[in-house]
Amino acid sequence: MKMQWALIAGLVFALLTGVFAVINVDSVQVNLLFNTVRVPLILLILGCTLIGGIIVGSYGIFRQYRLQRENKRLKLRISELEASTASTAVPVSYDSLNSIGSSEPEHDEQLHNDSIQSQHKGNSTGTL
Repeated sequence: MKMQWALIAGLVFALLTGVFAVINVDSVQVNLLFNTVRVPLILLILGCTLIGGIIVGSYGIFRQYRLQRENKRLKLRISELEASTASTAVPVSYDSLNSIGSSEPEHDEQLHNDSIQSQHKGNSTGTL
């Protein structure tokens, strides 16, 4: 939808520029620093509009290229991080899970204290 509005705005601008150029057909003197020439104003208006369009289009293409390059770099970084995460993942065995739920009171108390400390970590207000 955004692209459609941009196209419509561009067409309206082109139409207004064309109408403005057609009503200004007088010849004007243009100073080019090293020479002075007389050019019809219609050509000057259309030429400046064309040059402006080329500049804006070039900037848009450059921006699109830069965003595509950054997107490619970030996708590569994501795949690297996923690969490193997959390679460093520690498999959990059933023996270690069974030891967590053991009936030893000192072990259960230690797990409870560790859990409380990890919940309070970084929470200076004391609320959970």
